[in-house]
Amino acid sequence: MRLLLVEDDQLLGDGICAGLKQDGYTVDWVQDGESADHALQSEHFDAVVLDINLPRLSGIDVLKQLRNRRGMVPVLLLTARDTVADRIEGLDSGADDYLIKPFDLDELNARLRALLRRSSGRATPLLSSGDIVLDPAARRVTLNEQPVELSQREFVLLQVLMDNQDRVLSRSRLEETLYGWGEGVESNTLEVHIHHLRKKLGNGLIRTVRGVGYVLEKART
Repeated sequence: MRLLLVEDDQLLGDGICAGLKQDGYTVDWVQDGESADHALQSEHFDAVVLDINLPRLSGIDVLKQLRNRRGMVPVLLLTARDTVADRIEGLDSGADDYLIKPFDLDELNARLRALLRRSSGRATPLLSSGDIVLDPAARRVTLNEQPVELSQREFVLLQVLMDNQDRVLSRSRLEETLYGWGEGVESNTLEVHIHHLRKKLGNGLIRTVRGVGYVLEKART
């Protein structure tokens, strides 16, 4: 899953980036509101972690402009403010959740999983397709109740495809999910990850739609 982190505190931003990347997220980080607004207009993100107090453009203004453009990406606000009025302003401006500094990275991760789950229309924390079950919290995949070892990017790719079952995802959309700014991507890297998933979970799991992308189809009963 690809996240946009908007945080001007260097130390905190470094810590959040490191923690989220360790948990398998692709994280792009900007440090001011105008850069965040530009990124949100030009690229796809699965969720945004947005500080309120930012230089050049406040987090609230970034959020309002995003929602005015009908941007639907889930947004989690970060703030050092702990008043009811501040929380109400953020939520009424279009935020999906709120986290008050200082916070625990495990809580941030749990809140992001909940946002991503709701945005994809899932009521349960587990993803399943036939005999395959993916647990985002435990970062665990099983096939016929037996654990399957996946690399970090294989896990993320499978999660995105399972979260969008029966929906064809373009090559560029999948590459944006797996790789952030400044990360080199070989021309056949995505195909290699797809090949590994098919080898580990079954050749019929992921279908190639020529000239478009890939789709994981729902298991038919």
